[in-house]
Formats: sequence, C-alpha cells, structure tokens
Amino acid sequence: MRAVVQRVLSASVSASDARYSEIGPGMLVLLGIAPGDGMAEVEWLSRKIAGLRIFNDGDGKMNLSLTESEGEVLVVSQFTLYADTSRGNRPGFSGSARFDIAQPLYESFIRMVGLQIAKPVRSGWYGADMQVALVNDGPVTLILDTPLST
Repeated sequence: MRAVVQRVLSASVSASDARYSEIGPGMLVLLGIAPGDGMAEVEWLSRKIAGLRIFNDGDGKMNLSLTESEGEVLVVSQFTLYADTSRGNRPGFSGSARFDIAQPLYESFIRMVGLQIAKPVRSGWYGADMQVALVNDGPVTLILDTPLST
C-alpha cells in the first residue's frame, strides 16, 4: 500500500458537483493499493497514520498525533499512485490492485483508521471520478509505503 499524507487545515471531496465529504484540520490520505496487498498492510498503514506525529504542539514542534491534536481524516482512493511512467508518456496502471481486491481493502483501511483514532473517518467514493480540494498546512506532505508492498 502507498499513501500520500497531507496535513490540512481543511479538505473535501466532491463528485458530480455535489460535496460528498469534508473535514476541518487534520489529514488528507490519498491511498493506493497494489496487487498482493492484504490485511497486514491495512493494519500496518492504519497504525502508522494514526500515530504519525505531524501536528504542532504548543511550542510549534511536530509532536502530536491525530488523536492528540483531535484532527480529522479524509481518505480518498488513488490508484494512480502505482502508475508506471517508465515507458512513453501514457501511464500504465498494472501496478494497482484490481477493483474487486482493492475496494474491500480500502474500506477496511477506513474502518481501521477510525478504530485507531476513535472517531469517524470521512472518505470519497471508491473508483469514482472525484474532485479533491484542500488547504495544505505547513505544507506537510509525506509518502508512506508499507514494508510489505510489492
């Protein structure tokens, strides 16, 4: 699994001109799932994201996790994170898991992060053409790969 994590002041996801989900201060997670990913990757990445200390404490240092900062989370599926751009100009997406494999893992990831931070996690529509808006805070943007990724 691969995630692009952005610390945000706000973020939202819309489709067909209708806002679907939005959050205030917290974390936007763009999530890609590779063939061979499973629950071990879901568990590792959800723990990692919940525990990331990327929020400022009273001294302005990145010392607080989502729970400690009372931040919210928006997770958006992003199969393009596994794009192969090594040949030509058109990306290939064979490095992304098939829909029937990725969708249940995406949903499990959302549930697992929610359990880790003890609050609901917002999400986009899996597999939909969406528009994501965000106000990046910092900016703080991290790329995380699970150690078990293929």
